[in-house]
Amino acid sequence: MDNWIIRKIQKEDNEAVAQLIRDVFDELNIPKTGTAYEDPYLDLMFEEYNKSRSVYYVVENDGRIVGCAGVAPLANEAEIYCELQKMYFLPETRGKGIGSKMMEQCLQSAREFGFEKCYLETMPFMHDAQKLYKKSDFEYICSPMGSTGHTSCPVWMLKDL
Repeated sequence: MDNWIIRKIQKEDNEAVAQLIRDVFDELNIPKTGTAYEDPYLDLMFEEYNKSRSVYYVVENDGRIVGCAGVAPLANEAEIYCELQKMYFLPETRGKGIGSKMMEQCLQSAREFGFEKCYLETMPFMHDAQKLYKKSDFEYICSPMGSTGHTSCPVWMLKDL
């Protein structure tokens, strides 16, 4: 994977991004109920993140979307909180440092938007993801924040920006 780039999502990426997310859910047997899988805008990610203080990135390799992640305000929380959202990578993308680069890009955007803290939710069996989050100085917290609607995600983490 030598020819990869991180760039902002474009409208024509919507279908590929939605398919990538669904494929990762299937691959990892992530529950579909109470998770991002059920988000009503999953097929309209460009439109959803084309809002104030929001951005969504894709990783492209030779014209193909192989990863994605974004940040947006954390619903029903103070304006200082954002959420790292929908960070997923296809298997061939993992373990190559691309996740760290994507994390840096998302967190830098969050700082530029004026956020002071970043929240995320994940699954307990997603150990590699949690390693990346801990490496990026996210810390575990004991209860969920905001109102993400992701009731099946029982691991919550927070980071000072």
